Amino acid sequence: MSVTDASRAVGAGTGRGDRLLARVLAGSDVGDVVSPLRHSVQLPARPGRPAAWPGWVPAVVVDALRAHGIDRPWTHQVEGAELAHAGRDVVVATGTASGKSLVYQLPVLTRFVADRRATALYLSPTKALAADQLRALEALDVPDVRATTVDGDTPAEERDWARRNARWIYSNPDMLHRSILPRHASWATFLRRLSYVVVDECHTYRGVFGSHVALLLRRLLRVAARYGARPTIVLASATVADPGPFATVLTGRDVAAVTDDGSPRSARTVALWEPPLLPELSGENAAPVRRAAGTEAARMLADLVVEGARTLAFVRSRRGAELTAMGARRLLAEAAPELVGRVESYRSGYLPEERRELEAALAGGRLLGVASTNALELGMDIAGLDAVVVAGFPGTRASFWQQAGRAGRAAEEALVVLVARDDPMDTYLVHHPDALLGAPVERCVLDPANPYVLAPHLACAAAELPLTAADLDGVFAGTPAEAVLDALVDDGVLRRRPTGWFWPSASEWPASSVDIRGSGLGQIALVEAGTGRMLGTVDAGSAPATAHPGAVYLHRGESYVVDSLDLDAGLALVHPDNPDWRTDARSTADVEIVAELCRSEHGPVGVSYGETRVTTQVVGYQRRALDGRVLETVSLDMPEQTLDTRAVWYTIDDAALADAGIVPARIPGALHAAEHAAIGLLPLFAICDRWDIGGMSTALHPQTGLPTVFVHDGHPGGAGLAERGHGVMQRWLAATRAAIAECECRTGCPSCVQSPKCGNGNNPLDKAGAVVVLDLVLGALRG
Repeated sequence: MSVTDASRAVGAGTGRGDRLLARVLAGSDVGDVVSPLRHSVQLPARPGRPAAWPGWVPAVVVDALRAHGIDRPWTHQVEGAELAHAGRDVVVATGTASGKSLVYQLPVLTRFVADRRATALYLSPTKALAADQLRALEALDVPDVRATTVDGDTPAEERDWARRNARWIYSNPDMLHRSILPRHASWATFLRRLSYVVVDECHTYRGVFGSHVALLLRRLLRVAARYGARPTIVLASATVADPGPFATVLTGRDVAAVTDDGSPRSARTVALWEPPLLPELSGENAAPVRRAAGTEAARMLADLVVEGARTLAFVRSRRGAELTAMGARRLLAEAAPELVGRVESYRSGYLPEERRELEAALAGGRLLGVASTNALELGMDIAGLDAVVVAGFPGTRASFWQQAGRAGRAAEEALVVLVARDDPMDTYLVHHPDALLGAPVERCVLDPANPYVLAPHLACAAAELPLTAADLDGVFAGTPAEAVLDALVDDGVLRRRPTGWFWPSASEWPASSVDIRGSGLGQIALVEAGTGRMLGTVDAGSAPATAHPGAVYLHRGESYVVDSLDLDAGLALVHPDNPDWRTDARSTADVEIVAELCRSEHGPVGVSYGETRVTTQVVGYQRRALDGRVLETVSLDMPEQTLDTRAVWYTIDDAALADAGIVPARIPGALHAAEHAAIGLLPLFAICDRWDIGGMSTALHPQTGLPTVFVHDGHPGGAGLAERGHGVMQRWLAATRAAIAECECRTGCPSCVQSPKCGNGNNPLDKAGAVVVLDLVLGALRG
């Protein structure tokens, strides 16, 4: 696959994708300014590779699939199903709309026909996806499957029916954690007959959430074994690096990988787009401001709808999806008013019937344009569109290709456009297309040995069944379980007896107080002050930055402003509002080195990885207009927070900096700019968001005695992100250097060295000095 630059004669091709790109480019109002199209590439169509139905699949199953339009399976479907049917744990990591569901449907339904008492459990990261997959299964109309959903919305009487009668339960990790495992005795019949566990969209289980799910799966397998079951695990994933080793860490069992995608793919034109700078606007410290990605996506959505192209625009936030749809409708009202009603928004928070109606309208052609959050990324049966616009890099190459995979019909070429946000990662990608289009997808990073995550799961496991030494050598092997258990005993959480570790209470379960999607620091309830209605929760660790007084909080598409935050009481009071601005918190940080786990010397540069204690304090926030302009900076007096986590850091000799032309007065700004850009680029190498990591730079750290730059995980105990950065430091810092040097701004902007969460107001920042610092570090690492 070759990447062409923007000088290619866009529109000269005969494919529909190329023609749609020409229309989008023609609609751009940049005038004589440099074209916003940075690169485009044409991906050829790929024919499908069908295979014969496995001989072990019963005729009733084959007939049902054929009646549903599946005449023959693809090669990867047969390969994965054969492994699962033989009892081998397997992960299938293939593209969007490649039919991964069939990989687990074939062995599960075959087992159901052979053994009328067998059961299966399906787990997905979202309720909507589970409901969607259940509908697809029910449409096959295979007799005596008795499938149902069991989640937080399931009424008590339906749960009772499921316990007694269901053979295939569709659920999620949260329900497994809070209800099924703590009450496993009432699920004994189902668990005793458990033959398969399906883990769908498993690439979403990464970082701290992934570490929780990894330990949750170990708890499930342990309880199932208590009832005599050893289910086969079938995992489905987007294309990720090394899916086999990742799935092995996630499940604690050896997992085979199927990655050779045998499904067909239509041709696509992929374009990388950088919105123009707006000379009439300036941001923080007079930095230039680009047109917002959502504004650009709204204009593209309108242009493509006028062309009659069924288009899906992915936007990163609920509010952004609503605003993008509104912007497109406003443009259509002027250019083609008859099309206004054919554009809608789609996001989580809608009622199920509303979602189904929108999906059917898009698939059937009544809707031509939809602006969506990533709610349409995971597993939903929406494909075959003419165009996909991705407003802002979604954080990972895996997610980008998942979203891009929604575009493409069998016979027609489609268009995919990535519109860059004003962000170092986005800027780097549109100027280095091979980093996106020619690079392998990322590794999923998780760490089930993190003691901050392990401890609550060991307590939950002990409450489910007393823990024994055999459990430590079995399902919890490879973790510091014994040391963590000793600490739990010392804290009075568990009791130690000669036969093992016990939960001391018979009247309560610890699972109710363990949030598997949180940081482990507890939750803050967000309550509407006027009504007392609870809207949701946020992690206590992130609350000072996301729920501070004055913060804009979005819930189900509605905007609220925070009136007060009480961390001790775990309560934030909010009132409904609809401001035309957003808020960005600013914080300061101090990093103490607790233990240096490894260090390497490279002449004037030292590189380390280890345990750190990070003390942070939110000191204020900025109100920003939706176009990025800073309206106001407001000071806050929030308490300090301490986080024990892991970090990667490098030190530089003062003499080397002086020899490179960085005088002492420039050192703070140069290091600060390099730190900001490095945080922005780490997600290129580890699946995370820049808000999952933090950093600190100083011209003289009291422990190293040298100029030092830290980048640390934002979760207790670490989530493997800093460790990943340490492992790829040379590539990571090379990308950081390129993002800074190639940005067209003069002294620094949000696309290179400015950070939206800098507690020092992005001051001092020395863009040119950061390039010198990174050249020095990279030269030392190479040499």
